[in-house]
Amino acid sequence: MAKRLQRVRRRQSSPSKIGTAKLNPEMLGWDVDGDESLRNRLELALERGGLGGTALQQGKKWPTKSQVLSKIPKDCLVKETGKYMMYAAASAAQVLLCGYLDWKFIPMTSAAIPLWLLYAVVQGTLGTGPWVIGHECGHNAFCNEQGLQTLVGYVMHTALLVPYFSWQRSHAVHHAKTNHMTEGETHVPRLQKGSTNKYVKLAKVTGQGFVAATRMVTHLVLGWPAYILAGITGGPAYGKTNHLWPYKPFHNGDKELFPGSLHKKKVLQSDVGLLAMTSGLVYWAHCVGFWPVMALYGIPLCVTNCWLVLYTWLQHTDVDVPHFDKENWSFVKGAFHTVDRPYGPVLDYIHHRIGSTHVAHHVCSTIPHYKAKKATEALKEHFPEFYLYDPTPVHKALWRISSRCTAVQKVEASKDGMYIFT
Repeated sequence: MAKRLQRVRRRQSSPSKIGTAKLNPEMLGWDVDGDESLRNRLELALERGGLGGTALQQGKKWPTKSQVLSKIPKDCLVKETGKYMMYAAASAAQVLLCGYLDWKFIPMTSAAIPLWLLYAVVQGTLGTGPWVIGHECGHNAFCNEQGLQTLVGYVMHTALLVPYFSWQRSHAVHHAKTNHMTEGETHVPRLQKGSTNKYVKLAKVTGQGFVAATRMVTHLVLGWPAYILAGITGGPAYGKTNHLWPYKPFHNGDKELFPGSLHKKKVLQSDVGLLAMTSGLVYWAHCVGFWPVMALYGIPLCVTNCWLVLYTWLQHTDVDVPHFDKENWSFVKGAFHTVDRPYGPVLDYIHHRIGSTHVAHHVCSTIPHYKAKKATEALKEHFPEFYLYDPTPVHKALWRISSRCTAVQKVEASKDGMYIFT
């Protein structure tokens, strides 16, 4: 079965060819006799998705974490401080140079608004590079010198109004419980209770395109601040959370996202940096005016936040990517249900391959980004039946996910405790 699926995946050049492969639920190990509703859901997932049924195959014999890690080349774990400092300096220099040139040559006039909007897209895209560098520091993937690593990560993230230590903690939970329905963190899907959900009802009135466009805007534009301030799409096990205030009312009994005095202290340390950065922005606005600061910093930052949400959403969500209950979840299952996608050489360079080598990053988050491609090739070679790569162009995948991935339901017929999108 695994070899047949591999041959099918190799033949695919686009999601539209899945239908020609004639995959069906029975080929994936599903017993759907008499359950036409489940059959239809699975067939739609196979038709719409881009993974060739790999993620929905039942009864896989999963390797252990140590077995997977043993296939990662040892040199992939070696951190080179000088090399990473060069990447950090290059990312910061690109942002600063872009800002300087636009401040110097684009007039602050209404006629120049189109140029400023173009600048916001370019600068926000460049700004995601330092964001990823800070992300690597938070994972201890930057260097072995802990003081330097913390300094670089704290500065990079604080400059982008990210609460460094708070996010470091919640992101560690995300990695520890990827695709876990109750204890996962970030982009945990809504659990549908009953035969339908509000988005399905809305689509019947407005059309599927309206639902997709609405969800795309709300996720990309509002998703990051909603998560930081209210824990939206966070795991239900932790209740309502706030990355800036770890005390009441943001707790959930004994299971807190920021448990103990040490984590709470680090949240407050993050706040110190944010207060300093905010004060600097206010002073800057006092000197030059509100709109120049918004044009040069505020709107590009919104674009950076959009990129952040887009990456994480597409890495862990699609119509044919399941989630798991606590009885059937494992670390390896979660890591291998991360999806790599084709972002192209330019974005891979600017964003340090955050979207095209993310499976390897979840298997071992201390691998430096410049060695993640080699680690990815090793995973593809040794675990082809588990590694997930979707060749769907990113903009098409985003539209599909926005349109179709609204809620999941547990499938009682699943041998593996899968929750799949309705």
